[in-house]
Amino acid sequence: MSNIKLNKIFKNVCIASDHAGYYLKESIKNHLINNRVSIFDIGPYNNQSVDYPDYAKKLANRVRQKKSAVGILVCGSGTGMAICANKIKNIRAAVCYNLK
Repeated sequence: MSNIKLNKIFKNVCIASDHAGYYLKESIKNHLINNRVSIFDIGPYNNQSVDYPDYAKKLANRVRQKKSAVGILVCGSGTGMAICANKIKNIRAAVCYNLK
């Protein structure tokens, strides 16, 4: 993906995680910032235990309200956050776990 300008594809991205996905979220966030993508970090802001549905709902509602173009949710398995986000009207979340 190095020859693609990420900031041309994604105008603004919101990102959230649970405590299990905190470090990966931070890594993704830094990668996007380094590629000049506008980021809105919903949290958490440390790796202390949190309830993933709180963050999945906040992110999904932000995308639904068109405050962010897309969202990235990171958790231990991805399944719980995707299920939670998919409960928000007009939101579709999918679990992605490899480059394909």
